[in-house]
Amino acid sequence: MTTKTTAEAWLAGRLPADWFTGPVEVTRDRDELVIVGTLAEPALETDADDTTAREIAARGRITSFREDTRERRIEIARELEHLSGRKVSWGVRVGETEAMFTHLAAPVMTRLRQPERRVLDTLVEAGVAKSRSEALAWCVRLVGEKSDSWLAELRTAMEHVDEVRKKGPGA
Repeated sequence: MTTKTTAEAWLAGRLPADWFTGPVEVTRDRDELVIVGTLAEPALETDADDTTAREIAARGRITSFREDTRERRIEIARELEHLSGRKVSWGVRVGETEAMFTHLAAPVMTRLRQPERRVLDTLVEAGVAKSRSEALAWCVRLVGEKSDSWLAELRTAMEHVDEVRKKGPGA
């Protein structure tokens, strides 16, 4: 189960129809499938246009969903992990509020020269991070936030390369 649409198709058939307002979003890497579904927004009084009230209501809806579906989500995740060979993590979205229930923290080995280590050590010494590992994760998140459009363009280009490879002589 490695293609982009296989997990989505399997989930469309496997997930209870009343859980989400539409198809789930599946984000993948070589270690993990992250499944995020959108829940219906709670009904508030018509004069409740307060952002705080919407946030509180969304958090309540998320908590309720998490508790009510826990056993079933675990069962579905185990099946999908068996089919895909990857860990499965869950999250939900209600309006602008998003929450991850579980997600994998995969160890990554890297070799850094002194200038790169000094960057990490500076972040640790400044209290931005507790360890080099946390500092590196902070740097990766920052680069991801600051270069989102470039990374999206790069991912699209890589998908195109994969399509061309599949049409190649060895296909």
